[in-house]
Amino acid sequence: MSDTAQAGFVAGTNKPGFLTRLSFGIGGAAEGIKNNGFDYVLLFFYSNILGVDAGLVGMALLVALIVDAISDPVVGYWSDNLRTRFGRRHPFMYAALVPVALAYYLTWNPPDGMDGNALFPWLVGMTIFVRLSFTFYEVSSQALAAELTQDYDTRTGLMSLRYFFAWFGGLTIQILLFKYLLVPTPEIQVGVFNVDGWNTYGAIAAVCILIAVFLCAVGTHSHIPHLKAPPAARKLTLSRIFAEIFETVSNPSFRALFLATLFGLMATGISATLNQYINTIFWEFDNEQIAGLTMGVYVSAVLALIIAPIVGKTIGKKKGAIGIGILAFTIAPMPVILRQFGLLPPNGTESLYNIVLAITIFDLALIITTQMLMGAMVADIVEDSELQTGRRNEGIFFAGISFIKKLSQGGGVMIASVVLSVAGLSQGGGVAAAGPEAIRSLGWGYAVSLLVAWTLMIVAVSFYRISRESHERNLAALAARVEEETAS
Repeated sequence: MSDTAQAGFVAGTNKPGFLTRLSFGIGGAAEGIKNNGFDYVLLFFYSNILGVDAGLVGMALLVALIVDAISDPVVGYWSDNLRTRFGRRHPFMYAALVPVALAYYLTWNPPDGMDGNALFPWLVGMTIFVRLSFTFYEVSSQALAAELTQDYDTRTGLMSLRYFFAWFGGLTIQILLFKYLLVPTPEIQVGVFNVDGWNTYGAIAAVCILIAVFLCAVGTHSHIPHLKAPPAARKLTLSRIFAEIFETVSNPSFRALFLATLFGLMATGISATLNQYINTIFWEFDNEQIAGLTMGVYVSAVLALIIAPIVGKTIGKKKGAIGIGILAFTIAPMPVILRQFGLLPPNGTESLYNIVLAITIFDLALIITTQMLMGAMVADIVEDSELQTGRRNEGIFFAGISFIKKLSQGGGVMIASVVLSVAGLSQGGGVAAAGPEAIRSLGWGYAVSLLVAWTLMIVAVSFYRISRESHERNLAALAARVEEETAS
């Protein structure tokens, strides 16, 4: 890359075209499909359907998480420093293309004749295979958000598309699974026990993941000559590698977003785990009403795709994330709190359902908007860190956020289980087993835990230091540095 081209890129004048932005966004569908499967149904499939002890399933996921703790920063650092004619990121994306799809397919299609706890070694191997292959893809592809453009607002648009397709893809495959694949047969009267349906889900999801990864890689391929070059070649020892990683992640704004992501996704984990209990026990909605709430997520995702870029452009990402976040966590538990004081229509009424549906759609749109803004904020840390360290470390930053995402939702599930235990609902039984006091405890546990997690997230975001103005100063300082190096 010429010095002139490099200087022009640092100045942030490049803006990718629509097809490039769309390709980058579609890449998020692969992550959404995988995350939905692993977060919501993997435990159920292996324990309830295939008979693996639930504790062993949890242990398999924990082992994979430990592998992630090592592989995420290593892959991030590797992709930051890789030197090939295909750039730093795309070799990882192309290398992951077949493994991510194959790993996901095999996870839902275990060997015939193997069941119960005998499947534990297979599950461990597959969860590690999926996590590792997705690390190669996720870290490298998300790092492109900071390389395709350095424009403050364009980055918001890129990450908004990424999160939109993650929600859209994950939800669509989930609906396909429960509505069209897990259907009763003459031999299997309860649809969720239709193993063939689960196997087909694995195949369809794997194909969709393959297509999403392929489109993301190919759709951004033409930008390789214009992407950032790796740092200057230097002798790398193990101690130096870890010293550079720790120096990079010590950036104050990164630490703020790291913690904010932790608390924000803990709230997501709490909500996702308790949502079925709230809908079925607290509100007593039927299956058709719950399906309506699920379909409303599509509307929420579209609204967020519109709202996030507007908010980022008008008041900035940090102020937008804080303002929208406060509004979101205030609204989220409000219907439950109002019900505790008898200020909503009774269960079973159409008016109650319409109120909850409208609030859920609007509030989820705000939550997704907050996620989009925070995702774009990660990209802006790159130049801030480059001024301090002299290196661009997109891979390490996005690897750190990727890992904390995997860790934090598990923490949310643990908190939710405590809420259920305190309410006396941990043994199941549905509405029939839930007395008035248990329902009230469930409501308060849900509302309070969400408020605490979201409040901690907002506090963490407040320590993020990069604004539009400081980002532009960073770009100017980097441009001046390039000119100085060129002149010398």
